[in-house]
Amino acid sequence: MATIKVMIWIITLLILIFLIGFRDMLKTANWIAETLTPKFYVALTGTSSFISGVILIFEWWYFKKYGVSFIEHVSLTHVSPWFGMETDISDGPSQHVSECKVWRNPLNLFRGAEYQRFFTATQKEPLTFHDMNLMSQDQQTFFVCELDKGKPECELMLKAWRERKPEQRVEFAKQALAEKPEYVPAMLLMAEEDCTMLVDIERILRQAFRLAESQFRKSAQAQQSNSVSPEQEVAHKRDSNIYVYAKRRLAMCLRRLNKVKEAVKLFRELVKDFPVSPFNMHENLIEALLELQQYPDVQTVLTKYDDINLPKSACICYSVALLKARSVAEKFSPDIASKRGLSTAEMAAVDAIHRAVEFNPHVPKYLLEMKPLVLPPEHILKRGDSEAIAYSFFHLKHWIRMEGALNLLHCTWEGTFRALPNPLESGQIFYPYPSVIENMDKEILPSFHEVSVYPKKELPFFILFTAGLCSVTALLAIMTHRHPERMADVVRAIIFTMSDPLRIALEKLDSILPAGVLHYMSQV
Repeated sequence: MATIKVMIWIITLLILIFLIGFRDMLKTANWIAETLTPKFYVALTGTSSFISGVILIFEWWYFKKYGVSFIEHVSLTHVSPWFGMETDISDGPSQHVSECKVWRNPLNLFRGAEYQRFFTATQKEPLTFHDMNLMSQDQQTFFVCELDKGKPECELMLKAWRERKPEQRVEFAKQALAEKPEYVPAMLLMAEEDCTMLVDIERILRQAFRLAESQFRKSAQAQQSNSVSPEQEVAHKRDSNIYVYAKRRLAMCLRRLNKVKEAVKLFRELVKDFPVSPFNMHENLIEALLELQQYPDVQTVLTKYDDINLPKSACICYSVALLKARSVAEKFSPDIASKRGLSTAEMAAVDAIHRAVEFNPHVPKYLLEMKPLVLPPEHILKRGDSEAIAYSFFHLKHWIRMEGALNLLHCTWEGTFRALPNPLESGQIFYPYPSVIENMDKEILPSFHEVSVYPKKELPFFILFTAGLCSVTALLAIMTHRHPERMADVVRAIIFTMSDPLRIALEKLDSILPAGVLHYMSQV
């Protein structure tokens, strides 16, 4: 309370000093209005218009690059601490993009048979260098351990993973196979990048899977002994990673060849034997089961992984919404629902859609074909545009197959945004949508794709203010140049009109305060 009283006294004193000083300013303003020529007004308004235009251009450039006003950023970051105010700018350039966690896409395609064929047909790179570099780092982490360092085949594969050109990577892999014909990481790279047909990929992956399974079983048996050395533990972890990767990619190849039942069998085994895995294989299983229309099995998987303690994904949230919409979508009519209200099942389906849209708001535009799809990247950001593309690329047909599901989504998905606060300070179910995802998505997604942005960045106040100031001063400069005498008269009238209330206030202040106080304070 004492602080508030002090602040009130300080503000009152400042207002008093301003009024005292303004009396002399009025005299100066009257002299300026009477003595300056119209050319001065033209120069003044033209110069101010130019300066405000420069500020506007700089503010717009800074906002497009960093997503925040430069003046606002400087004020909150550097000026506010002088007054003891703590600020947290969540969408400014000070928040590094590295805070976003990048996840491996469970549904990534094959480079040689799909990504490379797309490039051959369109001459557009479907994968960015950043995305491919992340995959190379993953493979070096999963497929190599300390025991492999110094081996010729391993050194050749390390060169292959670090190489940018596909032809050179394949050449290094061939040299590694020449050194060791049963070297599984080299076979995996050949299947991924050298083969242009899925049947050839299947053949190589089956061979790689058999070798990886044999090596994995040997290291697993060694783990069961009483005395296990640290080297054996490291080797077993490497063999496990290679085994899981080879089996998963084989199952994905079978899924692409429409051998869905065999793919489901492999995915079930992986999910059962390796429930905690960095590859999120349960999402592969969900997609394959949806293809077989085994909806009870899909519900069983979702019940297990749609847990509050487990990380969510677009696949989980939208699959839950799809299953809930399945029971009501076929007979759903927005006109009838608006008259009689939503039933319990319809309300549950709408709530599930709102939950999914809050988690990833980019997906509906792809499912409703309001925005074109591109090939999914090899890495994604959860809740980002990259995850929306990866999900929609494979799941769009599941929504189309279920009659009425897209109609229900179309009628209800935008209602999510009306329930969320604006600006986005909190969410209904999930944490607030992170604004830095957009910058990382631009590094993962190809340059020819327009990255979706949520929430839409509203123009900051300072950009609108400088735009208005620039427009008004430019208009005044033009009017003053065309009609100098009239504009000079208008300026004089405005100055005299604005000075009248202040002159009356000063006269009343003179009558209230003791004689000579204002004169003495003005001298101070």
